[in-house]
Amino acid sequence: MFPLDPKTVERVARIVVGRGTPYERTGREVEALLRNSGWIDPPDYDGSAKVGWLVDALVERENARTDIERFLCRLCDPLEYPDGMATADDVRRAVNEVLELERLEVSHVDGRPVVGELGSNGTVKVVLHVEDVEQRLRKLIREEKLIQMLVSRVRESQFAEASGSYLLALFGIGSFVEGLLYSVLTSRYPELAREGFAGRNGKIRADRAGLELLLDTAHDRGLVQLDAKDFMRPVREFRNYIHPRKQFETDFTPDGDTVAMCWTPVQALLNDLDKLIDS
Repeated sequence: MFPLDPKTVERVARIVVGRGTPYERTGREVEALLRNSGWIDPPDYDGSAKVGWLVDALVERENARTDIERFLCRLCDPLEYPDGMATADDVRRAVNEVLELERLEVSHVDGRPVVGELGSNGTVKVVLHVEDVEQRLRKLIREEKLIQMLVSRVRESQFAEASGSYLLALFGIGSFVEGLLYSVLTSRYPELAREGFAGRNGKIRADRAGLELLLDTAHDRGLVQLDAKDFMRPVREFRNYIHPRKQFETDFTPDGDTVAMCWTPVQALLNDLDKLIDS
């Protein structure tokens, strides 16, 4: 777990440098990897030994869990390699061999890399840490009251999950995503709050915009990638079970795996929104 063991950091750094492999990186390319990971103020490569330089850069952020997770995701991201998923999968397998002792694993879900924690039964669960979520929201949203409200939705959803109230946890996850997207969209594009959102049948008042419309708008405006939007479909659909009639008609009974499946797209969505910080 975090922070990573120094030996783990060095082994990952050697994978990044890739000496003698088809994806061997120059010093400038290692520097670019940190920049492409969405780090704020990444260090400039100084011409020293690449592995040692990268180890130092990672150790400096060993307590910044979000930065390390984003770095691991970018390292295993198909966008990082000319042949896409073919090399990304090879790199991911090598990285996961190193991360296994840390009880961590990078997974590709619908083409998106996410970092999860390995359970005792071998399953991988994406864990959102409330403190990390709050730090990320502070970079996206100005209103303190709104930040605390959204953080509370995450915390309450996790409490519900831990107590076995899985349906309530799903409602909380969907509510968090809806509030996050609404806040980011109307902040970056004030005209949406004034004029409404472009729905299939014309303008929709901002306060009537549902989760599906918010996701479509975020994708249309380039805030989230297509796979992140599609990846969010289960969250959107499960949230509809807030209507008892719908749950009765479909005989839907969520469990812990259902909730775990919904935290992963939330992480992918946050990873996309993180990239807005420097834009």
